[in-house]
Amino acid sequence: MVAPGSVTSRLGSVFPFLLVLVDLQYEGAECGVNADVEKHLELGKKLLAAGQLADALSQFHAAVDGDPDNYIAYYRRATVFLAMGKSKAALPDLTKVIELKMDFTAARLQRGHLLLKQGKLDEAEDDFKKVLKSNPSENEEKEAQLQLVKSDEMQRLRSQALDAFKNSDHSAAITFLDKILEVCVWDAELRELRAECFIKEGEPRKAISDLKAASKLKNDNTEAFYKISTLYYQLGDHELSLSEVRECLKLDQDHKRCFAHYKQVKKLNKLIESAEELIRDGRYTDATSKYESVIKTEPSVSEYTIRSKERICHCFSKDEKPVEAIRVCSEVLQMEPDNVNALKDRAEAYLIEEMYDEAIQDYETAQEHNENDQQIREGLEKAQRLLKQSQKRDYYKILGVKRNAKKQEIIKAYRKLALQWHPDNFQNEEEKKKAEKKFIDIAAAKEVLSDPEMRKKFDDGEDPLDAESQQGGGGSPFHRSWNSWQGFNPFSSGGPFRFKFHFN
Repeated sequence: MVAPGSVTSRLGSVFPFLLVLVDLQYEGAECGVNADVEKHLELGKKLLAAGQLADALSQFHAAVDGDPDNYIAYYRRATVFLAMGKSKAALPDLTKVIELKMDFTAARLQRGHLLLKQGKLDEAEDDFKKVLKSNPSENEEKEAQLQLVKSDEMQRLRSQALDAFKNSDHSAAITFLDKILEVCVWDAELRELRAECFIKEGEPRKAISDLKAASKLKNDNTEAFYKISTLYYQLGDHELSLSEVRECLKLDQDHKRCFAHYKQVKKLNKLIESAEELIRDGRYTDATSKYESVIKTEPSVSEYTIRSKERICHCFSKDEKPVEAIRVCSEVLQMEPDNVNALKDRAEAYLIEEMYDEAIQDYETAQEHNENDQQIREGLEKAQRLLKQSQKRDYYKILGVKRNAKKQEIIKAYRKLALQWHPDNFQNEEEKKKAEKKFIDIAAAKEVLSDPEMRKKFDDGEDPLDAESQQGGGGSPFHRSWNSWQGFNPFSSGGPFRFKFHFN
């Protein structure tokens, strides 16, 4: 008896006739088995029942070597191969069993099962018919008849699939092939045919899945590796494309199409890797140049153009070239409106250009597609703060400089405005008061923007001189008397900021 839940029981549920091997009694006289072979067979059977497949296989190898005409040894070894998922290795052993013992219906029935899975329908039908003519048991007869009906159905579906393919009805062909491949799971040709249909239907990733299976089912399948590589290439996955075309060249180093494709993919891959390394090093101008070379190297595959422009957009944004960033990011978003990376980079560029409403809109659109992205959330909050801030006092606007202005530009702008709006330049009392207010704003702007820590706070949407934005702050520090600024030289290195501030 076979114990429920044992390895043999589980095998029997998948391959019903494998249980024959456990109950198969030793037929020493018929098989001519010597004592050593019998020992290997018995030990192998126990190891198989215990689930120790590798050890069981070793015992059955030894039994076959000890008696090459022992059909039981071949049958049991075939069973282990099947349990290990090695159907290709099992098939020759089952064929050998049938050659040695023509009336061994269990082996013939099992071979029919394998042939059916491989899509060799005519050969499978031949085995099932011979089982029915060889005085089978009731269960064997029932199984053989069932499989014959199934094989006949597969023949009909295959004919329909081929007709649909010839008529370019690829969707119908896929429907027929889906049903066939549920039974003929190891048929490499049918998987390749379905892959072609998927390609025609614009589903390359499904085609890749079938072609990968075909590359394993058929030896030296260079064509499958070549197609997989070209599909990955069209999808913009240059790394996987390179990996697959290398597999093709391992099988045939002189394969012309694989070698030509390999050179193209390798060149493109090298450019992209170099560009990404430059981005990591902060060398954005050089990275931009590399990605422009990528576009020139492969102009016919749109995926590389889009991805390259996406990265160029990123480089311009990080390099604080907002006008260029907005232009290129917008080109990407015309092709891919939901491209989160381009939305984030354009939003950052909009912030530099003080286009806060536009930045907020981009961040909100990006957030709709990736609500858990912390960078988007922080960027949106910053844009909203800056918008609110811009409606109050904007130090950059006071000095007339861009948000990405260098310290030297800030000092230069400050000196020019300080001279222009110095109250001593005005005699009219009203004009003098206006100049005093203007002068205080200019001085405050210089104070904030020339100090890295204060400038960072301001850039993050917080006014370091505004008591309302400071926790525990008192009145406004802008209420300084004009006397605080009197007597300073706007061309000195320190400016007016060594003076005390007077708070109301």
